[in-house]
Amino acid sequence: MTIGMIFDIKRFSIHDGPGIRSTVFLKGCPLSCSWCHNPESQSFKPELIIRPERCLACGECVDACPHEAIQFIDGRISQDWERCQVDGACVTSCYPGSREIIGREVRPEEVLEELVLDRNYYESSGGGVTFSGGEPLTQPDFLVKTLMLCREAGLQTALDTCGAAPWESLEKQLPFLDLVLYDLKIMNDQMHQECTGTSNREILDNFRRLVKSDVPLAVRRPVIPGVNDSKEEITLLGDFLGELDGRIKIDLLPYHTLSADKYRRLGREGEVWTVPSADDLNRIQSQLEKLGFEVGLRG
Repeated sequence: MTIGMIFDIKRFSIHDGPGIRSTVFLKGCPLSCSWCHNPESQSFKPELIIRPERCLACGECVDACPHEAIQFIDGRISQDWERCQVDGACVTSCYPGSREIIGREVRPEEVLEELVLDRNYYESSGGGVTFSGGEPLTQPDFLVKTLMLCREAGLQTALDTCGAAPWESLEKQLPFLDLVLYDLKIMNDQMHQECTGTSNREILDNFRRLVKSDVPLAVRRPVIPGVNDSKEEITLLGDFLGELDGRIKIDLLPYHTLSADKYRRLGREGEVWTVPSADDLNRIQSQLEKLGFEVGLRG
């Protein structure tokens, strides 16, 4: 039986491919991007998140936790994240829903059952299903099985990937994909290693191979001021894409600070970066358009 780990299925998505879509978020990622907008996607295991604004300080979670990871301190609930075993006892006892386990095991057939509910919206808008993460290619067997079921059901499919996976994991998905959204975060390998924890060599090699396939392809470029927004870095991106055959669209994804609350809910402190200005985004867009690329701005 094929089992995967997901953390969300977002319905009525309009930013993860054409038309109205459902986006399936797979849990776990080989990168550790310091600007990550979805920190709950990084770990391959289920995680506890806490929404303190919902907490009534009733104390039910204190009594329910078998690991003594929750205490009353000065009239407030305090979480000891190191003691937490993520067994869910506090979640089931929390009446206002301030506690939740992120990450659930599912079978491909279960995912398809949710996805087909919105078939009419896909068909009327030219949309479909996008698999994102985390990094979907870290669960290649689950991904390909779910894609096959989507294809059999007549659903359009897309993959949103950072490309940090063995080529074989990506290659076996291609017969069941209508679109690949490919992240090219940083071209300078040293900077890529410093900011994501890994080299970009495999990522770039996989992209070169992917261009030679018949699957439509678009590039996604997060814009992080001080990291990958310099004229030199954009030139490297243009030079790399210019070496490849075919006209490739580039979507710019400006950094935002909305993930700060997510880090706190996970008991972590995320790094805060500067939000790119409209002038910076226009400069990058203009530079890439002068090199002959179609450039869009998302979000």
